[in-house]
Amino acid sequence: MARAALQMGVRELADAAKVAPSTITRLEAGEDLKPRTVEAIKAVFESAGVEFTNGDAPGVRLRKIT
Repeated sequence: MARAALQMGVRELADAAKVAPSTITRLEAGEDLKPRTVEAIKAVFESAGVEFTNGDAPGVRLRKIT
């Protein structure tokens, strides 16, 4: 959801997180990744304004960057 909200391609996200595009594909398919890999991807999203939520159901939202 976060990648779609940012209109970011798989390769663009992979480059920003310094991982292989296949790693992004595996994440989106629900496969397990090393925690440091997930953190690198999460950091890219957060720096772009994504907030991860844990309300009634997990999700994401974009915050306003000022």
